[in-house]
Amino acid sequence: MRWINTRPSPGAQLALTLLPFALLIVAYAIGSAARLAENANDKLLPNLAGFADAINRMAFIADPRTGDYLLWSDTGASLVRLLSGLGISTAIALCLGMLIGMLPYLRALLSPFVAVISMVPPLALLPILFIAMGLGETSKIALIVIGVTPTMIRDLALKALELPREQIVKAETLGGSSWQIALRVVLPQILPRLITCLKLQLGPAWLFLIAAEAISSDAGLGYRIFLVRRYLSMDVIFPYVVWITLLAVLMNYLLDRIRIAVFPWSELEKQA
Repeated sequence: MRWINTRPSPGAQLALTLLPFALLIVAYAIGSAARLAENANDKLLPNLAGFADAINRMAFIADPRTGDYLLWSDTGASLVRLLSGLGISTAIALCLGMLIGMLPYLRALLSPFVAVISMVPPLALLPILFIAMGLGETSKIALIVIGVTPTMIRDLALKALELPREQIVKAETLGGSSWQIALRVVLPQILPRLITCLKLQLGPAWLFLIAAEAISSDAGLGYRIFLVRRYLSMDVIFPYVVWITLLAVLMNYLLDRIRIAVFPWSELEKQA
């Protein structure tokens, strides 16, 4: 028997999927119990009851100063910034990526420029963005756009270049113009890759968002984490980190469902 040829049953696969998470929770519970046994006031590893109390306070009790339910108001503020940045990035990447992949002159003009821009550390530009655009929403959204768009452009351009040349030749033989070839041959084949590319950029986009919110904001998930850190409020920080992770996982899942529903053939290509 070769291990490379064995596959777990559905039940075993579910158990294996849950096992690392269960071990992480058990390890945390043991570490928390050990620290709290030495010092009941320890804040580094709060117990699960402390998490439940913090979640209840942040999500279901209105803030006496503002009247907001902080977890939900922070989530709303962060999602507006994140989705705005990703939406702008997706539109730019789709247009430029397809054109760079299709048109040799445009590829010669923009491909090296985009490659260089993609190597610039986006967080290094954050002070420049704050100075040029102010401390409002524009600079935070711009950081996300600058951080993820060049990589998406390069990925989509490569996908367009990988399309079989025979398809382009056949479309030209049938009298298709460049515009028709772009819409009917290239676009349908790179759209599934666009969704996959967007999935891969969720992590970096969250990173840029949290960094921007931590430096200058009055609401948002990143803002709240860095606000309460001065009080060593790990009972708030840990749930916020878990909540951000759950939001990212949910967005990843929804993008996968959209790709499969709209482009079912992409799943067959993936399995092949």
